[in-house]
Amino acid sequence: MTRVTSPFHAGEQAIQSLAGVRDRIELKGRAVIRDYMPEQHRAFFAALPFMVLGLADQKGHPWGTTLSGPPGFMNSADANLLTIKAWLDPGDPVHSCIRDGAPVGGLGIELSTRRRNRINGRVENCIVGEGFSIRVQQSFGNCPKYIQARNERPRLRSKPASECRMTSHLGDNEVSFIAEADTFFIASRSAQLDQVESSQGLDVSHRGGLPGFVRVVSPNELCFPDYSGNLLFNTLGNLEVDARAGLLFIDFQSGRTLHIIGRARICWELPGTMRSAGVERLIFFDIERLMNRDHAFPHSFDFVSYSPHLGAEGQDSKIPQ
Repeated sequence: MTRVTSPFHAGEQAIQSLAGVRDRIELKGRAVIRDYMPEQHRAFFAALPFMVLGLADQKGHPWGTTLSGPPGFMNSADANLLTIKAWLDPGDPVHSCIRDGAPVGGLGIELSTRRRNRINGRVENCIVGEGFSIRVQQSFGNCPKYIQARNERPRLRSKPASECRMTSHLGDNEVSFIAEADTFFIASRSAQLDQVESSQGLDVSHRGGLPGFVRVVSPNELCFPDYSGNLLFNTLGNLEVDARAGLLFIDFQSGRTLHIIGRARICWELPGTMRSAGVERLIFFDIERLMNRDHAFPHSFDFVSYSPHLGAEGQDSKIPQ
């Protein structure tokens, strides 16, 4: 008898069980999570000007960051391989962590259409300073929920040398930045990160809401909602088995990026008013380290509209003070 392997690891299965969706989501996972990129995903990545990455530092802690280039800087001649002709800036917190065999999570997102597709895999064919390939172990699409529409300006912004501030807590400047944010990205890791043959590695995903949906609890703690989504629970499943995570905030007009690493904990007990507004869990995030980088993101995007899935209910689902 052929043994059917689940596309989900123990942490994801645990969260699915807690959410009461374990049985019905198993079949869906087998249908949507592939070990190759379908043709439309390959064409999608090739048309993008940037990609969000999840990479681990030397201690195994995941960080979120981005790679950019003219459309075509990513291409796929093979459904199992995505080639990227770009490299991280020297000031990037994980610029020295791209190497053959390293786990990597990738998110392609087209803000104007709210399309997004994800891949997870391992680095191959690494040429330091020039580029690398991702050997795909998992490939899947996500729905457009909670993505704010933005249109890219036709020219890249001039990119002066990035100025960095590294610290262990939020200052007033970072607090204001987070309070105004309607988007961030979260990188997470599985417990089997170092097992080369495992498809369980790094992941990076999108989170969106109305400004104020991420609350600064203190200079060392954040809190943000987990809305109803695709029920795969890739991120929460990772956090269930390894609390380490990395957050990435981007100012899509100035190019400023804020990278934060720390540990997350999931809160399931919520007021009824928050549940009725679409919030299913709260994530509390203890900050360990952050890097504030000016001019790090070379693109400029003009805001168009908030996700129609937020609406008035998004305002109601802000985290109580």
